[in-house]
Amino acid sequence: FNGLPLCSCSVNPILFRSLPFLSSNTWCAYKTFFRSLQARQSPQRGAKPTGFSSNHTLFLRRFRARSSLGDAADDEPPPLVGEDSAVFELAKQKIASWVYFSVILGTVLYVLDMVWIDNSTGFGKAFINVVSGLSDSHEVVMLILIMIFATVHSGLASLRDLGEQLIGEQAFRGLFAGISLPLVVSTIVYFINHRYDGQQLWMLQNVPGVHQLVWLSSFISFFFLYPSTFNLLDVAAVDKPKMHLWETGIMRITRHPQMVGQVIWCLAHTVWIGNSVAVAASVGLIGHHLFSAWNGDRRLALRYGEDFEVVKSRPSIIPFAAILDGQQKLPKECCKEFIRLPYLASTALTLGAYFVHPLMQAANFQLHW
Repeated sequence: FNGLPLCSCSVNPILFRSLPFLSSNTWCAYKTFFRSLQARQSPQRGAKPTGFSSNHTLFLRRFRARSSLGDAADDEPPPLVGEDSAVFELAKQKIASWVYFSVILGTVLYVLDMVWIDNSTGFGKAFINVVSGLSDSHEVVMLILIMIFATVHSGLASLRDLGEQLIGEQAFRGLFAGISLPLVVSTIVYFINHRYDGQQLWMLQNVPGVHQLVWLSSFISFFFLYPSTFNLLDVAAVDKPKMHLWETGIMRITRHPQMVGQVIWCLAHTVWIGNSVAVAASVGLIGHHLFSAWNGDRRLALRYGEDFEVVKSRPSIIPFAAILDGQQKLPKECCKEFIRLPYLASTALTLGAYFVHPLMQAANFQLHW
């Protein structure tokens, strides 16, 4: 099939219809696809025929993706093109790797505290003072902090391929984290310390059910936010950092889970706080994640090419939309994809973060940022 000339599409459907192993659903997928090829190849009046694309491999991948959706009677999802996410096999773990991870984590936190967080030795307070001096408005300062972080974070992500070629994957990951972490800490601390300093727009905290709704929404948001850190050894550059093409678990529900999780978190906290600082923070964070979703797709397309196009065609951006319209076919035991250690760890950390909220707020207040 890969070697056949595709310019004679009027003959090919007849050829394929004669094959005995094709089901009726598969034949419908073939016929629909060949008609789309004919329409694409038919030159408009006055235009010169351009012929079909020479990229037969891309054609085959897209064709297989469409034909697999046509076999609805089989009730089986198409085979994975990307990676199975959140897989953690205890037998494959090396004690030395996790000891190394603990040493790196402790070192990073110590350096971050000394160089940035501690007001007596670090530059964090000076950075906040400089940005705060740009405006008397907490809303404007909040947006500026988010813009600085977003520019650096997305800018370095866009330069990842070039940076890894120049200094290597692990060195670039260290540079990326070393610049991004102080900026994100500053942004979070400023938000926590000034979240109630804006203009109050509404007050729903005493409305029955609002606290439960905000808590549940925030809890759910972390299941979407977590896929960026499925492999902690990869994040800490203990393992060789890799740009992953995840395809299972939460990735079946939405193609951009981190963006969806950030939107849910922002909406929940904006409803709860109800003032202009919360609105400004939400606008900045959602805007950054919308751009990051587009930029992430662009980078994955450059890295994975045809495989990304296949994975992209399956889930939707809006959660559950592709599942409801039949575009994304779930395996029978897809729930088991969530009963894995990374998701269980995310659940424990989310619950822990909720219960230590008072300690987090007190620690941030002590910084006077």
